[in-house]
Amino acid sequence: MTDTAMAQRIATGAGFIAALDQSGGSTPKALKLYGISEDAYSTDEDMFSLIHQMRCRIMTAPDFTSDKVLGAILFERTMRDTVDGKAVPTYLWEQRGVVPFLKIDKGLEDKANGVQIMKPMPGLEALLADAKSMGVFGTKERSVIHEADATGIKAVVAQQFEVAKTVCAAGLVPIIEPEVDINSPTKAEAEDILHEELLNHINGLDDDLKVMLKLTIPSEDGLYLDLADHKNVLRVVALSGGYSTDDACARLMRNKNMIASFSRALAEGLTHQMSDAEFNAALGNNIDKIYAASK
Repeated sequence: MTDTAMAQRIATGAGFIAALDQSGGSTPKALKLYGISEDAYSTDEDMFSLIHQMRCRIMTAPDFTSDKVLGAILFERTMRDTVDGKAVPTYLWEQRGVVPFLKIDKGLEDKANGVQIMKPMPGLEALLADAKSMGVFGTKERSVIHEADATGIKAVVAQQFEVAKTVCAAGLVPIIEPEVDINSPTKAEAEDILHEELLNHINGLDDDLKVMLKLTIPSEDGLYLDLADHKNVLRVVALSGGYSTDDACARLMRNKNMIASFSRALAEGLTHQMSDAEFNAALGNNIDKIYAASK
């Protein structure tokens, strides 16, 4: 019943998906934006403890509820940690009505053919089994496209769908994320190639397989509308990609049937030094903006 309720919520609910999945490579930058410099911690454990405190502050904030937040993407350490004495996935769903997802990729390979494919994921099946047992609904896996190189983009999409089928076999719903760099001089051309590759692979899925797509807000408004309407696609969500919150929201509003899944834009302006009242007000303002853009 829980899976069905979660699927219904993700497919039809109003709101957006919060990305709380900064990993080892991106955590120092996220902490710096939060007002914690690298000289404030000396070990990875200290660093991850600080970022977990930030995530807990977000997850327990008054506005971080199912009223406006559909789901939350978690880093593996976050999934295995607790908030208010409960396992994070349990807390999110039972206390907040927010559907938990897990980031499963292990980072990116070096750029080749204008793209970065995902590094190998040893132990993936065991991780997926753990996630399923902890009440996680789906996964997220990210690649990056830098140039309109057809060979590279084909490789990205093929790898994404290979991983997605493994995720589906584990009883989870994959969020396929082939990010297109917003600074790419060939962004629009890359998105056209990506659109065709995604459509080809989605058309080849069995009827019972459901996937989600997390995509850079396209240069051509409405480019991904047919993907959002596809029977095998549960939802299409947008990444902020380095755009400011206001810019990302303005672009998103021009794309029907695409909702936000923002990370940096969600946490924009939040700092460690804020009082709880200041923090909750600033986060609430960001949530309101992103929710409105996702309608």
